[in-house]
Amino acid sequence: MSTGAPQGPTPSVPGAGVPESLAKERAARIADLRYALSFTIPADRTERVAGHATITFTLRDAGAPLALDFEPNGMGALNALYRVDAGSSPLEAGLINGHIILPASALRTGTNTISIDFDAGDVPLNRSDDFIYTIFVPARAREAFPCFDQPDLKARWTLALDVPTGWETIANGAETTRASSGGRTRLTFAETAPLSTYLFAFAAGKFFVERAERNGRTFRMLHRETDAQKVCRNRDTIFDLHAAALDWLERYTGILYPFGKFDFFLAPAFQFGGMEHPGAVFYNAAALLLDESATQHDELERASLISHETSHMWFGGLVTMTWFTDVWMKEVFANVMAAKIVNPSFPDVNHNVRFLHAHYPLAYDVDRTAGTNAIRQPLDNLQDAGSLYGAIIYHKAPIVMRQLETLMGIDPFRDGVREYLRAHRFGNASWPDLIALLDSRTPADLATWSHVWVEERGRPIVRTELASANGRIAHLAFTTRDPYPRRGLTWTQDLQVALGYEDRVQLVSARLTGLRTDVVAARDLPAPLFVLANGAGIGYGEFHLDAQSLAWLSRHLPEIGDALTRGSAWVTLWDSLLDGELSTSRFLDLAIDALPRETDELNIQRILSYLERAYWTFTPDADRRTRAPRVERVLRAGLTSAATPSLKGAYFGALRGVALTPETFGWLTRVWRGDEAVTGLTLAEPDFITLAQALAVRDVPGCNAILEQQIGRTMNPDRKARLQFVAPALSSDPAERDRFFASLADVANRRHEPWVLDGLRHLHHPLRAASAVKYIDPSLTLLQEIQQTGDIFFPTRWMHATLWGHRSADAAAIVRNFLDHAPCSYPDRLRRVILSSADDLFRASESASAR
Repeated sequence: MSTGAPQGPTPSVPGAGVPESLAKERAARIADLRYALSFTIPADRTERVAGHATITFTLRDAGAPLALDFEPNGMGALNALYRVDAGSSPLEAGLINGHIILPASALRTGTNTISIDFDAGDVPLNRSDDFIYTIFVPARAREAFPCFDQPDLKARWTLALDVPTGWETIANGAETTRASSGGRTRLTFAETAPLSTYLFAFAAGKFFVERAERNGRTFRMLHRETDAQKVCRNRDTIFDLHAAALDWLERYTGILYPFGKFDFFLAPAFQFGGMEHPGAVFYNAAALLLDESATQHDELERASLISHETSHMWFGGLVTMTWFTDVWMKEVFANVMAAKIVNPSFPDVNHNVRFLHAHYPLAYDVDRTAGTNAIRQPLDNLQDAGSLYGAIIYHKAPIVMRQLETLMGIDPFRDGVREYLRAHRFGNASWPDLIALLDSRTPADLATWSHVWVEERGRPIVRTELASANGRIAHLAFTTRDPYPRRGLTWTQDLQVALGYEDRVQLVSARLTGLRTDVVAARDLPAPLFVLANGAGIGYGEFHLDAQSLAWLSRHLPEIGDALTRGSAWVTLWDSLLDGELSTSRFLDLAIDALPRETDELNIQRILSYLERAYWTFTPDADRRTRAPRVERVLRAGLTSAATPSLKGAYFGALRGVALTPETFGWLTRVWRGDEAVTGLTLAEPDFITLAQALAVRDVPGCNAILEQQIGRTMNPDRKARLQFVAPALSSDPAERDRFFASLADVANRRHEPWVLDGLRHLHHPLRAASAVKYIDPSLTLLQEIQQTGDIFFPTRWMHATLWGHRSADAAAIVRNFLDHAPCSYPDRLRRVILSSADDLFRASESASAR
């Protein structure tokens, strides 16, 4: 077999990755694609996984070579690729730039069959000592086996697995045969409906299996949780939530679940919250198997996650984006549908408050920064597709899609979505396809709307003008400007403006359409105590309060009677803090005053989150230590008075997060030892692990012994292995922390990404920030390799974990210096990741310098 010699792309030799030009050329030539794959998985994870692929397809034009994608990371070509047959003839195929080049002489117009023996690339197989699971999103199937790794070449898949006897398995198709001998078991799985490569998946290992039937459908859940009581406590709810989501989606879309069986696997330390492989959904185990200390937020997040992944069966699975430029489409529909599905299951929750807190803070955290991006982004090569993911597509896009639904009307929007799904069933489509379809159903100009909201980055800057005379409103207006003035964009959006009075909140409608909007409906109304532009939480932008409203809200916010208005006010005041219009001291005083008076649990959790962030990032060390006793007293009081375990869990987590005084250290240590209980709150093994880590990073007396004891008493093997990995990052010995960080330069030590991030967050905790500044520059240097070798969220999470605990001018200077001296060829998306992650650091360091 020849491995070829060309050094760069030629007409017959594509460049590295999956260039868009290659994808378009193949999509125009290939049809009726099928894969028959088999893998032999050794019991010893150091041994290679042997694979065989038979790929069948119809070729419209056989006049040119055809490239298959295969780039098994860490393997030489000759060591990974053994045999390629075209039909029954051995083929001297070249492996160049991560592609197997099939010469035109081996191809024919019509049906072609290519057979390949290979060793599977290890990186996307996520192998541990006694289990394995695949992650091929966004274009990593090619790193494991030869394929056409692009979303618009959907295929039908059959799979055979040869695994150690005693292992359980899960795959897209239903198991069809099983035979065991000699300590090995061979299984085959039924052919699937058409799926893109990133949705093909399997897992195998020492798993427990739970089964249940709901509405005539059998579900199967595979997991590794050793706490039987935890499984028993959660299992019925997990099955119920899946069944409810499927039932709702079938009714909303008018299309029955299209993929036959429905199994799911709960992976320990999974890279994502979930991954939507049809027939074999993968989840992060901790997100579904909740402890008794779980908060209302945790319960809502679990329901949303299950509904999100189930929605993907229609949005992403049944209809898939043509190219990853539109990966946001499947994510936004999954989030929008999840919100609709979850709401009826939690009748006591204010779901407008829930939507506000679930999406606005996270979207704003990116969109306010110099590193933000448009929802829809261009993409030249699928090897860079992972960099498209982030808060903008997961959190800004649902806000924008809700505005689109409001603009069209609920029923016309739903009917348009149904038509879209029917028209592209088991196929591919783009955002222009959908927007054109929806545009035909409304008099609104959706093309212009889409350009501003979807194709451009940033959020409008909206300022309030308020004037009163004789106790009445003489003038209320909003001015809007583009944060990037050269563009001159204007954002059309509807607002429900809150006018606050002593006894009520009155909402007034306003539509922002240009640079200035006079709110005629407010004229001559009684003069309000405050005006909140986004009072009902439906607008989107950088909303600046007028001076009177800022002054009133910063002291009297808890007096507002409406929970949604209070929630929106907190989001707005956080922007005011970041913009320097409100001092951190005043914000913290307001939060401490508000917590005992707030009645909505979601608002409480948002206040606690902002309190922790303001406390660590925007409060000078000396001020923080002065404030600590009062902050801890208020949180202890909230923990004591909280009426539900959920709320107690929220207060306990916040108290553990901000603890600074010896008194609280002592109490938390007694709780960890079991000498003292938290009344009304049952702590489980993960809680004690987190508590031990919090005590260690604070260097409490005996902290090293606490870690050692926690490792010893951790029963679950996956949690034990994670804690053992992270422990050096928690050490009181700076040299040991140095060795931990140095070890991360080896990609093999970054296999378990959640473990790495856990260690980094502790390494860079604010209490250890001074000793961790030296890690920032090498972490920035590693980022490009992190992007190339890690999964889709790893680069952003790597930078967040690196920078979150820093507020010094020295740390900010290191980041700015790296960006200033990065070569022109440095990837723009990674530059944006750095700018976004460093935004709090830049603001905090500038604020400190201003003092």
